[in-house]
Amino acid sequence: MTGAGRQSSRLVQLRPAPFGADPVGARLDRIHRSPNYKDGAFVNPVGARTVPTGGLIKSLPENMRKEARLSRKPARPVPLHPTTLADIARPPASGLRLTWMGHSSVLAEIGGRRVLFDPVWGERCSPFSFAGPKRVHPTPVPLESLTGLDAVVISHDHYDHLDMPSILALVRSDVVFAVPLGVGAHLEHWGVPPERLRELDWNESTEIAGLTLTATPARHFCGRGLRGRQQTLWASWAVTDGTHRIFHSGDTGYFPGFAEIGAEHGPFDATMIQIGAYSEFWPDIHMTPEEGMRAHVDLSGGEPAGTMMPIHWGTFNLAQHPWAEPAEGTVAAAREAGAKIATPRPGAPFEPADPQPDDWWWREVAVRPAGGWPAQPQPVRVPATAAAPEAPAGGTGAAAAKSPAGGDSSADANAAADSDGSDGVGGDYEVARPT
Repeated sequence: MTGAGRQSSRLVQLRPAPFGADPVGARLDRIHRSPNYKDGAFVNPVGARTVPTGGLIKSLPENMRKEARLSRKPARPVPLHPTTLADIARPPASGLRLTWMGHSSVLAEIGGRRVLFDPVWGERCSPFSFAGPKRVHPTPVPLESLTGLDAVVISHDHYDHLDMPSILALVRSDVVFAVPLGVGAHLEHWGVPPERLRELDWNESTEIAGLTLTATPARHFCGRGLRGRQQTLWASWAVTDGTHRIFHSGDTGYFPGFAEIGAEHGPFDATMIQIGAYSEFWPDIHMTPEEGMRAHVDLSGGEPAGTMMPIHWGTFNLAQHPWAEPAEGTVAAAREAGAKIATPRPGAPFEPADPQPDDWWWREVAVRPAGGWPAQPQPVRVPATAAAPEAPAGGTGAAAAKSPAGGDSSADANAAADSDGSDGVGGDYEVARPT
């Protein structure tokens, strides 16, 4: 699919390259025909508020105090696995191995093939090199050392999932990119040849190197520029080699569709589930650890099966919760559900078929809570906020277009909150940008 056609204005042509490009031409025609596109925007499978509740602004002064911010980043260097490249040089004994590279970036080795999900190797998840959320730990390995990639999978176009510097590095290989509908416009703008793009709507599949990759629904939103138009799709992904099956959630709020995804594409040997950067101020578009575990169980048919790995935490500070809380909450939720989880250090490969150790490594480097660490990790309790009007069933369109969420606000909100990008709040919302 190529996006041949002219951009709508001269101003768009002058915008910074990291903003990407709008879908045009044949690509835009295909978007307009999508069953998931209504009233000028992509919509969610169930209603979702993509505008943060008003309490977020009121909470900023208190939450930006130095004392409140200390726990949102590690107190000491994050321990990286030291032998990643040597470990992955040997084929996995079970035929399936996962390596968490930080945040939502995961290398999956499945059926002798290599799939890289949401590669973000940049120093900041931001359109700017001088501001925005800055990573709190180095990448475990150089991106160029991950040779033999067969597919790169992108969940959506927010800056902490679609990183232009990483894409530019990967263009130099011959890897094929699987992306949600509309996201291909950004990649073509950055030099990815159209023949190396597989651009999918929800529930569409493609074959790459003997693997079947399916874009599955998610409850989120999109955008990199200033206008907030929901013109690119967001997705979760199911991948199989015919023997092993894995699931990557991308960014999503909890919704009943996980059970349908599991019934159609499972059972999964492993799930990679977003459990970080949650907040009571945006409850519909990110999951808490408890919700992430509920999604894993739904994907498993109602009883926990396979191995769940928490993602979307530990690398960038995108919310107001303590840095280690998502991991602690996931361990507690897994214990409650009787589920098997893997909590590897960044860069540590593991095979889901193997027993997984109780490695609570984050406690070694996190700010110690008042009273010390409990003997067992405790559930996360996210305060409830006053109910906001729900979006229409399936909709984010008009609300998102009018909201300040025109790009991945985690970049701009955090940049406004802290000029060096080392701390901040906002998740996928923009606090400082005018509507």
